[in-house]
Amino acid sequence: MSLFLKFSKLSRPFTSRRVHSATNPEGSSRRAWASISRPLRWFYWLPLGLGFTQYFYTLKTVRGRSMQPTLNPDTSSWDDIVIFDRYSINSREPIRKGDIVALRDPLDSRKMIVKRVVAVAGDVVKTLPPYPDAEVFIPEGHVWVEGDEPFRTLDSNKFGPIPLALLDSKLMYIVWPLDRIGPLRPPISPVSKRGSPRDFRWYSDMAAFEREQRRQSRVTTHTTTTSQS
Repeated sequence: MSLFLKFSKLSRPFTSRRVHSATNPEGSSRRAWASISRPLRWFYWLPLGLGFTQYFYTLKTVRGRSMQPTLNPDTSSWDDIVIFDRYSINSREPIRKGDIVALRDPLDSRKMIVKRVVAVAGDVVKTLPPYPDAEVFIPEGHVWVEGDEPFRTLDSNKFGPIPLALLDSKLMYIVWPLDRIGPLRPPISPVSKRGSPRDFRWYSDMAAFEREQRRQSRVTTHTTTTSQS
């Protein structure tokens, strides 16, 4: 009997603590508030995140082949993931020839397309099929956009100059795939070291440089930039 009494005495504090904890309203309310406050933190930061992506920078996946080989080259098995700059568009910074921009499709406003700015206001551009006119003067407040792959693109040669109001953002930086990570740079003529063989990268850079030269040869420049006024 004495052993039973000792066991019961030892068990009482443990049992009483469990019962007290389970029936403690203050502890229950703290746990309930903790479970509610976690999702509330997301709602607290959500407007800040939405505002940042709406007015400053946003991450987008580029699909399709119209901007090859600049984006989604055949040598890559991944779709490019890139950072687009909305701040420069919202702040009315000048749009320059050579910029790669995301814009609303003039033929279907539900779609967003990615193209290169070839000519700006005041320029005269020699068009490509199927555009009906051989040359087009770019009016104020408009730009001429094309894909880098002329046979796989729906661009200004189909729908003509586009108003600046359709521009959404400007491509700034490739973040994926990792072997092509970095900012976009204008094509330049590659230089090979004397005695060094010309590798795939050299021929790729040369092709990009010649492609840019052909684009520029189709444009008669009267102004270098245009503003969104």
